[in-house]
Amino acid sequence: MPNPRRTTLADVAKAAGTTVPTVSKVLGGRSDVSAATRGRVLDAVAELGYRGRAGRNAPSRPETWPFVDLVLSGIEGTWANRALSGVEQAAEEAGIEVVVSVARPPDDAWLTRLLARRLRGAVLALVDTTDDQLATLAAARVPVVLLDPLRQPPSSVASVGAANWAGGRTAAEHLLGLGHRRLAVLGGQRDHLYSQARIDGFRSAVTQAGLDLPDDRVAHTDWRREEAAEGALGLLRGTPASTALFACSDTIALGVYDAADALGLRIPDDVSVVGFDDLPEARWLSPALTTVHQPIAEMGGAALRMLLRLGGDVPREAPREELATRLVVRGSTAAVSMSQG
Repeated sequence: MPNPRRTTLADVAKAAGTTVPTVSKVLGGRSDVSAATRGRVLDAVAELGYRGRAGRNAPSRPETWPFVDLVLSGIEGTWANRALSGVEQAAEEAGIEVVVSVARPPDDAWLTRLLARRLRGAVLALVDTTDDQLATLAAARVPVVLLDPLRQPPSSVASVGAANWAGGRTAAEHLLGLGHRRLAVLGGQRDHLYSQARIDGFRSAVTQAGLDLPDDRVAHTDWRREEAAEGALGLLRGTPASTALFACSDTIALGVYDAADALGLRIPDDVSVVGFDDLPEARWLSPALTTVHQPIAEMGGAALRMLLRLGGDVPREAPREELATRLVVRGSTAAVSMSQG
């Protein structure tokens, strides 16, 4: 049977109720298009699955262009700095330059800026991308790699992440090995892929040990320290008291420390705490935080190298890469004591 006809710019323009030149403007990152029209074009691109292709009359993205874009969800904190360090080092080794952008939801101005640049592609780090945004990048022939994606990416979008499930399981095995049986978990936002993977991995080890992790011992919070402290208070006040708590990031663990201090609980005498990330802050705490090391800089470098391997292609079946995690034991965990029961 013959292949189905390829979706064209004319098809997109017809579905969006506009013209081919206007669609080209949107995909080229031009700003002289109304927000309403731009929205209709992005919706049509995603719905029809339009994918641009280079040709005599289409803009190409030569491999000689010396820039890639690193789009971050924010520049605060050491996670972003480590990701940037890894991307920049890999870019320097490849002889190319990195342009840094910040994606501030719900504004998608970063997408317009990215489309307007002459780029080899972009690494999107912890950016909560929509299907429409990813479809637009594919239509504009901008290869992308998601670094630590928040949601399960489409099969056509490349990604690099950490072994989050295995890391969560390692955290549970460590606490179980210390004799803890009353466990609690404080995760990030419910719909974030890596947070749920860490919780699932933790729960798998608990279940395999013949124990239960009740729903009231699993809470979710924002990734910020202040909100994490509020979420931790409820878990630490539980009856019977949890003897160990797994925080799904080091920032969340900072909030757990604050909550424990507010309740007069000593770490690890009254409650052991395990984090996830192994940021510099983990070593500065007192006691220093036992945590799951996530190779953030290495992940950034791997994402950049994957992007360069894609060349100018936007693949139908994109590569996936997952880097190993490992437990770093410090002073925030200890064997369960007789007084903890």
